[in-house]
Order: sequence, then structure tokens, then C-alpha cells
Amino acid sequence: MKEKISSLKEQFIAEIANADSAELLEAIRIAFLGKKGYITDLLKGLRDVPNEDKKEAGQLINALKNEVEAGIADKAKSIEEEALLGAIRSAKKYNPTIPSNAKSGSYHPITLIQRELEGIFDSMGFTVEDYPEIVDDYSCFEAVNVPKDHPARDMQDTYYIENGQLLKTQTSAAQNFIMRKYGAPLRAIFPGRCFRNESTDACHENTFFQMEGMMIDKSISISNLIYFMKTMLSEVFQRDVTVRLRPGFFPFTEPGFELDINCQICGGTGCPSCKNSGWLELCPCGMIHPNVLREGGIDPEEYTGFAFGLGLTRLAMMKYGVKDIRDFNSGNLKALSQFKNN
Repeated sequence: MKEKISSLKEQFIAEIANADSAELLEAIRIAFLGKKGYITDLLKGLRDVPNEDKKEAGQLINALKNEVEAGIADKAKSIEEEALLGAIRSAKKYNPTIPSNAKSGSYHPITLIQRELEGIFDSMGFTVEDYPEIVDDYSCFEAVNVPKDHPARDMQDTYYIENGQLLKTQTSAAQNFIMRKYGAPLRAIFPGRCFRNESTDACHENTFFQMEGMMIDKSISISNLIYFMKTMLSEVFQRDVTVRLRPGFFPFTEPGFELDINCQICGGTGCPSCKNSGWLELCPCGMIHPNVLREGGIDPEEYTGFAFGLGLTRLAMMKYGVKDIRDFNSGNLKALSQFKNN
């Protein structure tokens, strides 16, 4: 039995050394480890071995089996690595100068305008913050001076969730969080998607994007608000843009204003996008209400500030000449692919 085991070991070493393909290796595996293989025959032959020698013979057979299994595994790995190297050697080298016929992708126009604005405000010392789309009632309303019985809630048809939370109707929902995070003084913008259950038309959508901004410091006035808004718009459009400031009511500002932009689609002559008025409501804004400052942990006797809710969707309409706001959410890749990140 010992001689037979030794002879099979030498045979295996010779055959495995010459195996240069997966097919040959599989044939060796079946010959040695298969149901009718050499090692199976050795195990069957144990019944003819004297009892005093069976233990030693069994150990030698198991040792041979382990050696065969390890040898086959090592050889399989070697063959696989050699095949990979061969494929690499035979592959054509990549030439980066060869023109590609693949079409390049593009960013969504609202993404482009958001990134541009973030860069503009960053250059003016503003921090860019993020905030969840699902918020609680306190953050969206009560923290910005809109209690549960306030009639201003009728201005916004809100999407409520069964757990009592809601889809934020305005980026103002982050104001309290930002004030408590940074305190005063602060300069911050926080863009985000907002939701309101309202009818859609050429200039209204139930899903839209805003960018909230806040600046709080000592002696901040309305003139600071106008300066930052005009600076931002001139950077976006690369020219002076005509704006107007008119009174507006918002519970979280006192006084409050509506900042309108001269319609860039029709040049102010009137079109469906501006409801034939020549103006487009772009930015509700105003001086932050003392109650909102106080709720955010800031003393209104020492600090003042302004806040604005810039309509990213409408600003993108003006910048890119998109006449219907619904095009942005249409998923029409042919229409959206024309926008490139320059």
C-alpha cells in the first residue's frame, strides 16, 4: 500500500507540472479525486490491509488527498492568472486621442443655476447648508412665526404625512436650525426642493426649487438686502438686471417685500411666463421678524438681519429662456440635454 501511494504521488506531481489548461487540470482532478479515481480505489483497498497497518495507511491516503487538492487549487489559480496576463498582452492599447462617438451627458438646468449661485454667494462669505425635504410642523411653520391658527397657513396647501411630518413648503423651514447652529453673526444659504399641492401652469409647479438666504449681524438694513440681490443677479445674467421691490406679507419678515425681476423671456413686453405683466415674482424677502430671531436663540435687540427665498426654478427659466416651468420636471432628455456645464 505504501509503495502504491508513493507511486501515485509521483504520478500526480508529474501530471500537474505539465497541465497548462483548465481542461487538462479537470481531467487530472477526475482521475485522482473522482468517484472512480485513484484515491477512491486506495480507500477501497484499505479492507485488504492488515489491521495493524490500517491506521498508518489511512493517514497516508488522507495526506495524499490533501496534497492533490491543494496542488489542483494552486495550479488553477496559476492558469487563471496566466490567461489574464495573456489577454492583457494581446489587447489593443487604449488611445485617448481617438474621437468618441458617445454623446456627452448634461446637468439639469436647475442644478447648473444652483451651483452657480452657490459659487457667487460663497465668494461673498456665505456658508452653503443642506436641510431635509421631510420636516416637522414646528420647523416649517411655528419656528418662523406661523402658529397653528395663523391664517397664513391657508397660503400654502401642504403635503402632510401620516406620521405628522410634512414635505417642506419653503426653504424657510431651515432658518431655526441654521440660527441655532451658527448663532450671530451669520451668512448662510440653503438650497432645496419644496412641495405645494397647487395647480400647475406655465409659471407654477407643485414641486420646485428654492434657495433660502440669511444674513444676521449688527445694523443690517434693507439696503444690504438690495445690494446682495442685485449683485447676485448681475453675476448670473452677466449684465445689470432691472428689479423692483414692492411690499409683501410674510409672517417671518417685518417689513416684508416681493422682489420682482423684469421678465427676461419677453423683455418686459408681456408673455404667458410672466402672466403678461412684464415682471416675474422671483424673491420673497425682508427683514427677519424679531420673533423668528428670538426663537432661533438670537437677541433681536442686538442683532438684525434679512432673509430671502430665491426661486431657483424661476431664475433658471429667466436665464435659459424656458417658457414653461413644467418642462423642468418633464423628464424630456432631448429638451434637457441642451444645457451644458460650461
